[in-house]
Amino acid sequence: MRTGYVPRALTISAAVLLAVSLAWAVSTTKLIYSFAGNGDGEYTDTELVMDSTGNLYGTSVLGGTFGSGTVFEISSTDVHTVLYSFTGGSDGAQPYKGVTLDAQGNLYGTAVTGGGGSCEGGCGVAYKLTKSGSTWTQSVLHTFTGGTDGSGPGSPVAFDSKGNIYGTTPTGGTSGAGVVYQLKPSGSSWTFKVIHAFTGGSDGNGGSAGRLLIDAAGNIYGVCTVGGAKGFGDVYEMSPSGSNWTFKTLYSFKDQPDGGSPYGGVVFDKSGNLFGTTYYAGANDKGTVYKLTHNSNGTWSESVLYSFKGGSDGSSPISSLVADSAGNFYGTTSEGGATACGCGVIFKMTKGSSGKWTESVLYRFPGTPSPGFAYNGMMADSTAAHFYGATVHGGSDNDGAVYEFTP
Repeated sequence: MRTGYVPRALTISAAVLLAVSLAWAVSTTKLIYSFAGNGDGEYTDTELVMDSTGNLYGTSVLGGTFGSGTVFEISSTDVHTVLYSFTGGSDGAQPYKGVTLDAQGNLYGTAVTGGGGSCEGGCGVAYKLTKSGSTWTQSVLHTFTGGTDGSGPGSPVAFDSKGNIYGTTPTGGTSGAGVVYQLKPSGSSWTFKVIHAFTGGSDGNGGSAGRLLIDAAGNIYGVCTVGGAKGFGDVYEMSPSGSNWTFKTLYSFKDQPDGGSPYGGVVFDKSGNLFGTTYYAGANDKGTVYKLTHNSNGTWSESVLYSFKGGSDGSSPISSLVADSAGNFYGTTSEGGATACGCGVIFKMTKGSSGKWTESVLYRFPGTPSPGFAYNGMMADSTAAHFYGATVHGGSDNDGAVYEFTP
């Protein structure tokens, strides 16, 4: 693990440290790795995952040997290794939003283009990287056709307790509004099945960039960025019943002063309530943090916990939230922060004794040569004492960066 490790570069210079507020001084943000572009990878629009020995894994949308993106590892001593470079052919291209680990240490993800099908440049793939010693081998689990199976998968996949994989596509399907799909293992092969095709109406349109959330009973929770009863996105639940699935809209966003356009996924608190962010709307049209309360009668009610203000406060969160051991939530915004570049912030949501939530800004991304523009949230280590994230720009070459945040 990285606890106690001093990386080669810090995101905050001594001069900046003299000027930061007390809230900033309590926490630290360290630059772990700067991407150099070209073969090293660039535009790291990725969530991160960590294995049991503290290695981090993610994707770069561009760069690599063929310029079509990479899967990378950053070791517990902050050494970067490209595990796979996409060729842009049948293996896929432009892998957004990172990878998912299985119990054996293999990696799974999606690529937006490449593969085959009716889409220009290919309709994308779902893939696996199998680890054997120090060698990684890529295999395609499904090549999207752009028809009823969907196209352009751009979100990370999720596993249920039986080893089935679930994900979404933003387009394709019977109505052209995207799908929720399942990949079921069968020996050495995988069986693909669409379990919901979005209509673009009250059920939503196109899924989102966030990872699906699966509970212990196998129920799936996700969001759509647009669509829903009001057209501003929704939160939905899918429940298994034998080989079939029941789709239910839990909440449809209404635009100002409510939230609108949720890009990140949802997370549970210890009471089974759901939390997330929206990119637009809220009181200031700068995005929100919201809560869906699970009522005793089985219904859900929504409340806006915070409306971003822009400027030094940050704006337009795309991230999913992550919790610490005390039940506080942390996230990022993609813009704002009142630095020279307006590169976004790291924020914290704290619940007071009265039940009211308070937002505080813990870090404002400075941009190059430090991290800048967080299009994803953070992940926590096993103790939730350290958080890790990536930015699409920033770093010494402005091609993206990975950072460590300690509250």
